[in-house]
Amino acid sequence: MIHRFQRKLGRSGIQTSALGMGCWAIGGPMHMQGTPLGWGKVNDEESKRAIRKAFELGVNFFDTADMYGMGHSEKLLGEVLSKYRDQVVIATKFGMTFNDKEITGFDGSPEYIATALNASLLRLKTDYIDLYQFHLAVFPHEEAQKTRDCLEEMVAKGKIKAYAWSTDNEENARLFSEGPNCEAIQHELNVFLGNEKILELCESKNLASINRGPLAMGILTGKYGFDSTFHEDDCRKTLDLHNDPYYMFFSGGKPIPELLEKLNAIKEILRSNGRTLAQGALAWIWAKSNNTIPIPGFKTVKQVEENAGAMDFGPLTHSQMLEIEELSFNTNKQVQDIS
Repeated sequence: MIHRFQRKLGRSGIQTSALGMGCWAIGGPMHMQGTPLGWGKVNDEESKRAIRKAFELGVNFFDTADMYGMGHSEKLLGEVLSKYRDQVVIATKFGMTFNDKEITGFDGSPEYIATALNASLLRLKTDYIDLYQFHLAVFPHEEAQKTRDCLEEMVAKGKIKAYAWSTDNEENARLFSEGPNCEAIQHELNVFLGNEKILELCESKNLASINRGPLAMGILTGKYGFDSTFHEDDCRKTLDLHNDPYYMFFSGGKPIPELLEKLNAIKEILRSNGRTLAQGALAWIWAKSNNTIPIPGFKTVKQVEENAGAMDFGPLTHSQMLEIEELSFNTNKQVQDIS
């Protein structure tokens, strides 16, 4: 394993690579009420090679969830990473109930947490989780306090080392941040989208800012154009994400044109010093805060190699960040003037 650019997981003392691997896509097909929520078909052998390659390239942080592929993502991680358990940091999530075919509902109760945690431990082939994350975007705060108290008990029992809430709601994040062993908030952050108040909260509380969607579901890789389409079992095709507050990148199965125009305006800065577009997008996140840990998804070894390679370059400079901010503002203004 190569030792590279690192970050801290909040106040826990746990050292992580500055880049994590998001393991949603490798879970494979998944559904809720008949609607695909996965990223299409996957090759398990390629997924396992990609996980191993990430570890070899210095990535020690892997983020998954129990419902990704109805437990399949956790099983793959357990199969590959169990031999390196003391060298990796595993984060998973709970809150969505499921069977072997589809997501069936939502549950954040203490009773459910105990069941879900034990099931994740079995699939991951471990006796503890480094970071256990609440996966429900909407949940009553009175009940969420009980959820947080239960997670504190799980820390005391040694079943988890720390916990977090995966949320883009500032009040949700603030509620969990008051817990002694809350060490992170997972939230959306990329060149196009992000809640600055959550990032500020993470900095003020010394929490890790774990960033999902760092590549805007692929748009920031530069692979997709105005006419790009996706398979019917890909969530980018089947969901109208333009109206979703968490994934405002696609509409009608195509990238939102305004985002492609914005990317075109800033692409040369992102490509500075020989970076790829994806590496530049990750560098932008690292430059936003010393607390950030982006977790781009992957399905292939090639994607892992490119994303991990971003750590060789590190963050963008302050002047580059200011230039992107100015160009982004001008692009947004032009779009607003036209609309």
